[in-house]
Amino acid sequence: MRVLVTGHQGYIGTVMTPLLLSAGHDVVGIDNNLYQGSTFGESVPTIPEFKKDVRDIQLSDLKGVDAVIHLAGLSNDPLGNLNPDLTYEINHLASVQLAKLAKQAGVERFIFSSSCSNYGAGGQDWLDEQSAFNPVTPYGISKVKVEQDLHQLADDHFSPTYLRNATAFGVSPRLRFDLVLNNLVAWAFTTGRVYLKSDGTPWRPIVHIEDISRAFLAVLHAPREKVHNQAFNVGRNQDNYQIREIAEIVQQTVPGCRIDYAPDAGPDQRCYRVDCSKIAHTLPEFQPQWDARKGAQELYNAYQAIGLTLDDFEGPRYKRIAHIQKLLKMDKLDDSLRWKEVAVAAA
Repeated sequence: MRVLVTGHQGYIGTVMTPLLLSAGHDVVGIDNNLYQGSTFGESVPTIPEFKKDVRDIQLSDLKGVDAVIHLAGLSNDPLGNLNPDLTYEINHLASVQLAKLAKQAGVERFIFSSSCSNYGAGGQDWLDEQSAFNPVTPYGISKVKVEQDLHQLADDHFSPTYLRNATAFGVSPRLRFDLVLNNLVAWAFTTGRVYLKSDGTPWRPIVHIEDISRAFLAVLHAPREKVHNQAFNVGRNQDNYQIREIAEIVQQTVPGCRIDYAPDAGPDQRCYRVDCSKIAHTLPEFQPQWDARKGAQELYNAYQAIGLTLDDFEGPRYKRIAHIQKLLKMDKLDDSLRWKEVAVAAA
């Protein structure tokens, strides 16, 4: 199957692409490569690609494609809050436009990387795919809107699926430190403190990026009727943790560290406990391999191997929002977050 992956140079995409290739798929990528200066350790996989913004994809880019895996977008809440209008433009409008082009090009499968952030302020109850949306950030709102709009595009010839990923963790060539487990292990390794900015009570489901990738493969390989116009929470029920429980796992993994709370630590409005039974029952190919303890050890080993420092961790190299702000300050990007040299070359 010929698969187009948007965001293939990102945190999840650089891990997913080799798995798609190993499964025998013909993979092509589209990415604006905003984080080309942020490679962590190992090199980024090389595949045929278009270096372009997701907003600039054309019908011709989708020629001969059987399935689209749509990962690209502004990837977290702080970055989404940087400019909510851009989050709306990139994460929502561009995603829907891509789906319309894919449908026009005859692409049969469209797998959208959604998020459990859709549930937002979900409280203490278990939430399944029928639970109400309650997003609290521009990022979460954008994911909800895309699902709603793609639902209207579904028909006998165009089959979208919505994978609501739990909070990701794990090592990647384009590592992110704004994710809870990655972040807490980095604090512990570089400072000796597991530093919590909330009171530790909120619930958060977590899932390794390899297991997210396995979920996309399982959808890609599933009979159409099993996944057509369906949403799936991606993770395992046992991998719902309170933040303080994740902190305790990190403390047990990184020698000599202690748990500290920020002076203003309080409840986090983002609190949700997610039921992932549907994906386990519907897609038997999806067999997650990771949990928080195994992931914390993987991260600790990687930070040791690379010699991670606090300046790396907190600086603009790996911190998404700081990296973007640095590129803006250096006049590499315009206000719409497009590369300026690309615009000059096109002109």
